[in-house]
Amino acid sequence: MAKPSGFERILRFFGLGLAHMIYRVTTFGRERLPQGGFLLLPNHITWVDAIVLSLACSRPIRFIIDEGVYRNRFLNPFFHAIGCIPITTRKAKDAMRDAIARIRAGEIVCLFPEGELSRTGSLLRLRRGYEIIAREAGAPVVPVYLDQLWGSIFSFQGGRFFTKWPRSIPSRVTVAFGEPLSADQADIATLREQLLKIGEFCFSQRPAFRGHVGRACLRGLKRHPFRTGMIDGMDDTKLARGKLLGVAIALARHLRKKYPERRIGVVLPPGKGGLVANLAVIFAGKIPVNLNFTSLREAVASAEEQAGLQTIITARLMAKRLEDFPWTTNVIHLDEALPPMKKNILAWWIGAIVLPKALLARILKLPRVGDRAEAILLFTSGSSGKPKGVVLSHRNILSNVSQFAVALDAKKGDLILASLPFFHSFGCTVTLFYPVIESVRALTYPSPLEAKKIAELVERHRVTVMLATPTFLRAYLRKADPAQLRSLRFLVTGAEKLPMELAAAVEARFGKHVYQGYGLTETSPVVSVNLPELEPTKPGQTVQPSNRPGATGKMLAGIAAEIRDPETDAKLSLHETGMLWLRGPNIFEGYLDAPEQNADVLKDGWFKTGDVGRFDEDGFLFIEGRLSRFSKIGGEMVPHETIEQKIMAALNIEQGERVVTIMGVPDSAKGEALVLLSSIDVDLPQLRAALAASGVPNLWIPRTIRRVEAIPVLASGKLDLANCKRMAEQAAL
Repeated sequence: MAKPSGFERILRFFGLGLAHMIYRVTTFGRERLPQGGFLLLPNHITWVDAIVLSLACSRPIRFIIDEGVYRNRFLNPFFHAIGCIPITTRKAKDAMRDAIARIRAGEIVCLFPEGELSRTGSLLRLRRGYEIIAREAGAPVVPVYLDQLWGSIFSFQGGRFFTKWPRSIPSRVTVAFGEPLSADQADIATLREQLLKIGEFCFSQRPAFRGHVGRACLRGLKRHPFRTGMIDGMDDTKLARGKLLGVAIALARHLRKKYPERRIGVVLPPGKGGLVANLAVIFAGKIPVNLNFTSLREAVASAEEQAGLQTIITARLMAKRLEDFPWTTNVIHLDEALPPMKKNILAWWIGAIVLPKALLARILKLPRVGDRAEAILLFTSGSSGKPKGVVLSHRNILSNVSQFAVALDAKKGDLILASLPFFHSFGCTVTLFYPVIESVRALTYPSPLEAKKIAELVERHRVTVMLATPTFLRAYLRKADPAQLRSLRFLVTGAEKLPMELAAAVEARFGKHVYQGYGLTETSPVVSVNLPELEPTKPGQTVQPSNRPGATGKMLAGIAAEIRDPETDAKLSLHETGMLWLRGPNIFEGYLDAPEQNADVLKDGWFKTGDVGRFDEDGFLFIEGRLSRFSKIGGEMVPHETIEQKIMAALNIEQGERVVTIMGVPDSAKGEALVLLSSIDVDLPQLRAALAASGVPNLWIPRTIRRVEAIPVLASGKLDLANCKRMAEQAAL
């Protein structure tokens, strides 16, 4: 093992001593590092990653760096002294030979396998050169992850390097070394999987996620209390953050005094009332349960019983619209409860502005630690049966808000449209808690179905971020004018798979690209999202991809993934198609009072999503469909959504309301058979001929058609699988 020169030792002593004053590095897994030479492969976030790694490792590291940087006349003496290895695309083999020789001599060589700095904070495509070095050197590969550097002045957060104020000095950073991999094990898919797992470990260590959602909301509203926090689209009223906080505190103290129960229901759409009600329940030290008021009475009653609700917050107008709603014994009508509190609201409004955050939190009796305790309770849509209670902890909400904040990278003037209902997980986290905690303005409107009205609001208030589902996008195609959506910089869709034809139609009409994301109620909900492509800063510059058609984007920070066999749970490569399992601080704490279900989907910290997916080499996640939307026919997995797209193409059906869907029913001969539910007349022989002519396998062609009035869908736009399955089974009798 080569010994460092005297000059290198002096340089390391003074240089790293200075770096220790700026960075506080917490290191995990240092004991895993091999004694001899090996190849170190980190993620690449900032210009100072090499310094941070040197602080985390007691042995000298030989970094492979771009020759253009290496030859910098001011930095070259230092790079030369610490043994950096310059590399160019034209003379890459020379650098690789040097690296191999140094590893064989017992030294640590570090190569950033992404080959460039991340511009989004996510892991980029891993380049293959490292495989040759490891194989030729016959040395182990050690993955390492650097966390909490995104957002520093040396990262691209905010769309620029250097021209930012430091978040804090000293800056706290986490570095974790993974288990060494042999050269044969360290293929691209395995390395990405390991980096995601180590990244999830680092992310989960962040102290902020042990906090309390109430305290985080309080901090967000105290930040710039005179600035507009929300705009109510019903009457265009603007509410300052300080006023929102004052009203919520006044109501919270009333709830704490009068209602001793642990959970309180909320039956309100997005708007002033819904936001204040949720904040007040949390500030009162209780758990809000936003109920799906569009569900059947039986489903709502089931949710109330499971949650043990005795009190619901609503408004008199809402109560009149929901005549058949199963109201609890106690019903608080906000429009009647708040006016008598006018003096208290005014006092707390002033207090919210002038009192310190810590004092307000103490007055509200908000704990410092929330961590894994229940913060909110949501119920699944019941698309496949009885709604399940999904317990989301403070840790879940705080981490997913942080993850989404990194992805969105909100600008000062951003305005997010909040029209998704708060009982929907996307609406709850992304359009309720995210704007409050991150101090981003929100425009609320009670119904995402009123496309014409929403388009007018987007134009009038210059909304920049819109969240929708494919079902709602179809409504915009019919009812919105192209000019009305021109202020949007980010149009993202989730909840169901985005058809490529629908995305193309939206882009053709509005000139706006649709960015598909993916999430589940159980993941708080956001897992991955496509992002706008970055513009090159100079001619000829290659730009790392941030969006991929057909994919649901790259994984958000701090989420690990595995692909497993749907039947045996055997682990597969990330590049193979199989069941998607996830791990991260945003993964839910379990279903409410359902130990058997929890044991089935939660194993050793991993969550079985129920979705079939794969990753490509750039790290983009492709969701092939829900396992429940596959049929196993003759031993082959047959995807329902793919067949539906083929049928729509064969029948020349344009994007609009859903008119066909495929369901699987039991079949004694082949395991399952396909039934086509259709709200339009379809000639089965003609359809079979058209599908066969387009190359659809005979096994995939439905043998039964049932004409229905309409395809059952839920309020979120998702298929009502329970009703669809019932219709299909009746057709198969």
